[in-house]
Amino acid sequence: MTRHERRRQRTRALIRETAWELFVAHGYDATTIKAIADAADVAPRTVTMHFPAKDDLLFADDDYFGADRLERRLTARPAGQQALEALRHWMVETIDDIGSSRADRADRYWHARAQRARLIDENDRLRGLARASYSPMERILAAAIADDLHVEPDALGPRLAATTAVTGLRELYDSHEARSLGPQPTGGDLIRLVNEVVDYAIAGLAAVTVEPA
Repeated sequence: MTRHERRRQRTRALIRETAWELFVAHGYDATTIKAIADAADVAPRTVTMHFPAKDDLLFADDDYFGADRLERRLTARPAGQQALEALRHWMVETIDDIGSSRADRADRYWHARAQRARLIDENDRLRGLARASYSPMERILAAAIADDLHVEPDALGPRLAATTAVTGLRELYDSHEARSLGPQPTGGDLIRLVNEVVDYAIAGLAAVTVEPA
């Protein structure tokens, strides 16, 4: 990655996280692009260059946990590794990578993600957009699970397991367990909750899967 690209990514991350904080403090609808630009110390045009619409600040598809990254991980998984285990490893590796690559700002990042989740939870329109934004991940994961089981991609078991896993990860921040961690959960805290979600999905898949005769 070039120096220019690294600088661009840092600016993009700063704008996004600053916006999340302002949304929580002042409300999503009341926060303007100019206010975000002023708080991030950039020009309004810089904000819209990175995020053409305000919704993109919450749902841009280049997030660490984007569906395209999961798809690459599933495609490259070792032979014999089940899709849900690959999901677990990808989540844990990504959380660890954020902690190491953003050592000076990781705490702020997790705090901002928790704020984003709670902001979305309080707004019906944003909850609908969030649900739609995770649909590609559900389809990708369901197809990989179906491949493991040698069944059709739209079979009920894989779809149930994928929806359970992705919904659990999406709703993780709004759980009692996550909220009890305070406003700034650590990566280690999140890994424990991720493991609970994946274990639940694996158990559910086992309960509805009938081994072929």
